[in-house]
Amino acid sequence: MEASNPVKITVRATINATPEKVWEFWTKPEHITQWNSASDEWHTPVAENDLRAGGQFKSRMEAKDGSMGFDFGGIYDEVVPHQLITYTIGDGRKVRITFANNGMETEVEETFDAENQNPTEMQQAGWQAILNNFKKYAESH
Repeated sequence: MEASNPVKITVRATINATPEKVWEFWTKPEHITQWNSASDEWHTPVAENDLRAGGQFKSRMEAKDGSMGFDFGGIYDEVVPHQLITYTIGDGRKVRITFANNGMETEVEETFDAENQNPTEMQQAGWQAILNNFKKYAESH
């Protein structure tokens, strides 16, 4: 696979909340630590977020049993409040997130460059699981 033309994967969810609430829960570290995991065996004990073009973010993702963990982070390329976030992950892959206002619902769509370590189906399932966890968190608070 050529780095210049990476496979793109898209995940999406409709959140029963306003774009303002969705934006706050998506971007504030005190909320990110509550929803940013793909399964109950994982968690994000620490999140940092400088939400502006050129700003950096980092989430420490760890298995709850302490067996493994990693930092997920990057640099924001574009930030349009309540509408769009684009960023470059530390390994150079690109991510684009849109927030579409549908009245009392917000459609969140993430498109990201696949990495070449894991099957695309596995990557899509993992990112979708995190997005589903976000939906559950945002709708219950």
